Amino acid sequence: MAVAPELPGILGSLAPLLDHYGYLAVAGLIMLEDFGVPAPGETVLIAGAVYAGAGHLNIIAVVLIAVAAAVMGDNIGYAIGHFGGRRLVLRFGRYVFLTPRRLDTAERFFTRHGGKVVTIARFVEGLRQANGIIAGITGMRWRRFLAFNTLGAVLWAGVWAGLGYLAGNHITAIYDQIHRYQLYALLAVGLVLAALIVRHLLRHRRTPEETP
Repeated sequence: MAVAPELPGILGSLAPLLDHYGYLAVAGLIMLEDFGVPAPGETVLIAGAVYAGAGHLNIIAVVLIAVAAAVMGDNIGYAIGHFGGRRLVLRFGRYVFLTPRRLDTAERFFTRHGGKVVTIARFVEGLRQANGIIAGITGMRWRRFLAFNTLGAVLWAGVWAGLGYLAGNHITAIYDQIHRYQLYALLAVGLVLAALIVRHLLRHRRTPEETP
């Protein structure tokens, strides 16, 4: 087996886990993060991809395991929200930084935008950990949630694993830059969503007028 690479920056703290548990570390941390437990799921995905780039793991296996763990974790979160309800989440949410105010804001956002939010949430810190729980609370149909959640997991795992695999020891600088400009990316996404909503509303307003 190839020698494990020296992980840069914050990724280095995960090296012992990857050395001892390999794919299990990737699966476990991602699944825990995705149903609300504060865990470095995204970070271990990147670290695992860097290991794969050095020949210590298989990149295809890392991506497939990450997607499966992400979907499984979010579905556990969905079940918690669906069967436990808002009261349960408010009671224990403080332990995973899900305050009543954050929950109210997220619920309104989910109600308005539905499936698109489930897909995009994968890339947003905070929403990534809570999107399954919130989808369950708001009553989103499970099949619809599963479809959009799986799409988001595939895109998320593909993007971060690809960057980790190709960037190698430069991944920390790239990761920091992406997170630095994440707010601008979110604003851009918000503007696109707002434009789509406005277009939808205008189209529906015109329809009655055009009907003879």
